[in-house]
Amino acid sequence: MRIYHQISDFSSPCHPVATVGVFDGVHLGHMEIINWLLSSARDQKCESVIVTFEPHPRLVLPHHAEVRLLQTLDEKLHRFELAGVDAVLVIPFDREFARIKPRDFIRNVLVEGLQVSHVITGYDHFFGQNRQGDFDLLTGMGQEFNFTVDELPMVMAGPNTVSSSSIRRALLDGDVSLAASMLGYAYAMSGEVVTGNKIGRNIGYPTANLKPGSEYKLIPGQGVYASLVTIGDSVYKGMTNIGYRPTVDSDHLTIEVNIFDFNRDIYNQEITLSFIERIRNEKRFASLGDLQHQLASDKIIAAQVLENKV
Repeated sequence: MRIYHQISDFSSPCHPVATVGVFDGVHLGHMEIINWLLSSARDQKCESVIVTFEPHPRLVLPHHAEVRLLQTLDEKLHRFELAGVDAVLVIPFDREFARIKPRDFIRNVLVEGLQVSHVITGYDHFFGQNRQGDFDLLTGMGQEFNFTVDELPMVMAGPNTVSSSSIRRALLDGDVSLAASMLGYAYAMSGEVVTGNKIGRNIGYPTANLKPGSEYKLIPGQGVYASLVTIGDSVYKGMTNIGYRPTVDSDHLTIEVNIFDFNRDIYNQEITLSFIERIRNEKRFASLGDLQHQLASDKIIAAQVLENKV
């Protein structure tokens, strides 16, 4: 998969099929668009191109500064590559670009930059200054500049409309199973293992403390989760606690995972946690002994959840 960061660098041997969006999470709704993109590119015997933005526009526009993201750019690009996309144009998003008129975006990026033959868009896609660009504008300018447009319907996961916003809400509620049903995979986050207070080790449940690799990455709601832990090329089972560890009066949020049947030093290494199922709320225990007893129960439940996951 080729990755471009400037429109002027883009090249293609044909008139490609393209889609445009932030694609935070690359969820089932996004995959419907991407699969249609790939199919259309094959039909037209040309390439598939995704146009996306970095950073997320909501991190640039002042009234959206508190957004938390489902993916880093690298995670998003990895999903595109797994899907089989031919090329990605990552447009630097800043205040100046946010003011681009929708017609100018179509002309400058899609027509002159990519020279598209066909554009795929989702049912609720808006673009350009103040989100004024829409399917009707794309269709009209397609007739003017000789490209066609397809608009795809919304995607449902059971009774739920699939969207990045609904996935964020599910994760903040700790409902990682619901989030996975809309993502099409378990929500994951990566980061460096840092030194903790080693209380877990003293009661027989040593933990790796994760420092998230991105300050904007969404952290699921507080609680205990059955998790998969990826270290290098290996995947292990474990249980993760997200919270303030009230039993030991911690004053800051921690993400710590007890990795089952594991006894290696992984300080300063990067690991990835995949959240499979929430086991319980975080709570205060009367003593470390009570906490130890609860962790034994948590481990049994987590092992059952993860029985066929590795």
